[in-house]
Amino acid sequence: MNTKTEHQPLQPEFRLLVLLVSIGFFMQGLDSSIVNTALPAMAKDLNEDPLQMHSVIVAYVLAMAACIPLSGWLSDRFGARNTYFAAIVIFTLASFGCGMSSSVNELLFYRVIQGIGGALLLPVGRLAMLKLIPRSQFLAAMSLMSLAGLIGPMIGPTLGGWIVEVTTWHWIFLINLPMGILGVLMTFKAMPSITEPTVPLFDTKGFILLIVGMVGLSLGIENFADPRYSYWSCVLLLTIGLISSFLYAWHSHTHKNALFRSRLFKNKVYSIGVLGNFFARLGGNSMPFLLPLMLQVAFGFSPLLTGILMIPTVAGSLISKPIIRPLIQKFGYRNVLLVNTLLVGACIASFTLSTEETSTWLRTVHFLIFGILNSIQFVAMNTLTLKDLPQQDASSGNSFLSMIMMLSMSIGVALAGTLLNIFEAHFGAARLASAFHATLICLGLINIITAFIFWKIPKDTSD
Repeated sequence: MNTKTEHQPLQPEFRLLVLLVSIGFFMQGLDSSIVNTALPAMAKDLNEDPLQMHSVIVAYVLAMAACIPLSGWLSDRFGARNTYFAAIVIFTLASFGCGMSSSVNELLFYRVIQGIGGALLLPVGRLAMLKLIPRSQFLAAMSLMSLAGLIGPMIGPTLGGWIVEVTTWHWIFLINLPMGILGVLMTFKAMPSITEPTVPLFDTKGFILLIVGMVGLSLGIENFADPRYSYWSCVLLLTIGLISSFLYAWHSHTHKNALFRSRLFKNKVYSIGVLGNFFARLGGNSMPFLLPLMLQVAFGFSPLLTGILMIPTVAGSLISKPIIRPLIQKFGYRNVLLVNTLLVGACIASFTLSTEETSTWLRTVHFLIFGILNSIQFVAMNTLTLKDLPQQDASSGNSFLSMIMMLSMSIGVALAGTLLNIFEAHFGAARLASAFHATLICLGLINIITAFIFWKIPKDTSD
């Protein structure tokens, strides 16, 4: 291949498609982060305990994780245009439903629907770009789309904090409506109808097993410290989730049309990467939920100030991008992930040193360092996991990794919420900061223990 033609600027005929996919990616990224700083205000308005509001995040992320396996098959069967149109309509209408909700149960229902739409937006849009845009221009297209994905999480916490101060929390969902309507109007102009001539039968049995497994594990952990649910009901949910997961593992080995075939895990590096991704993300993915809650509920910070203080974590992610590849090239995946996993765990645990009196500049530096370390962790893990997959397994392997990432976020937030409620019961409401600190130590230790998984990476694994 002529290397001079590998990376070309994006041609005008593809710009509208990239803009359309970017709108979906932006909406998804914004909605994943804007809720975090608004949770205490939502809890107050809905007469709920703010420490029990993690279900609002879990419902959205879990629905996304459950429906990611559907995205590729729906796109092939019904066409990228129709599937993307349906996804953006579902997401937009569900956002309106969230904004109109007057109870937690109503909000959770619409968050699940919103998660279903969000699960289809990015995979279907990225798949359409992959099929339509020449490889020589694909890097430029992905760079533009990724920028939209970064802007959403960057402005989300601050925007959410500002909105709940100047108006009501309902508007954190209603602001999706103009972008959703724009996306709906653009879809039929920007995205051609691409279908596959032959589409295998959908693995309905495997899909059900996956959903039951994910929902059982997430809800079992989430409800553990909720007084409305008994201890044994949570154990039952966890047991059902584990049994369903094991049944899917057997199903993937025996069923020829399984969503994710067991041959994926014959690749040792991929297996280590998936396992490491799941456990290392439990702590890192729960921080955007836990830290804003601690700043507002335990330290009494305003929603807007909390949102502003979260900006350094995203800035740290941006700062780290240019240094990740040189680090891996110099030290190798094994050394980078071993050391960085320990550092991320220690950084999470070190948030216990944060108090109401901690100076703003020190808090900012602390959040910035966490953002840098967390970004190195995620990028290194993702690259390691996918780098050696053969071409015929690349799409399936990437979808499974995306599902595991969302599942880990769901379980991580559920675990953080459960630990927080357990420690609140232990320390009492008067020592709420201690409950947060104990939770942070537990999550940091989980991350540190994950280093044993990355110890199994072959020493000769390089970029």
